[in-house]
Amino acid sequence: MRPVDERILETMRDEGNLTPQAVENFDVCSRGHASIRLSELAEYGLVERIAQGLYRLTDTGRAFLDEELDADELEATTKTS
Repeated sequence: MRPVDERILETMRDEGNLTPQAVENFDVCSRGHASIRLSELAEYGLVERIAQGLYRLTDTGRAFLDEELDADELEATTKTS
């Protein structure tokens, strides 16, 4: 987890489903950086991709924000090619 990740998750909790461009529009970080971070957050189950470039906060992401889950407890899902 990086400091910007929590800001992205908080923005998603407050604003709903977001694209990387929307993350940039909310002055969290650049669109390119948001795209990278959202992909990483999806690997850990904190957000899920619901359409190309569109992400939503998961129950795991909400638990993290509510301090019910520590980032050290998260495991990346294995990608298959």
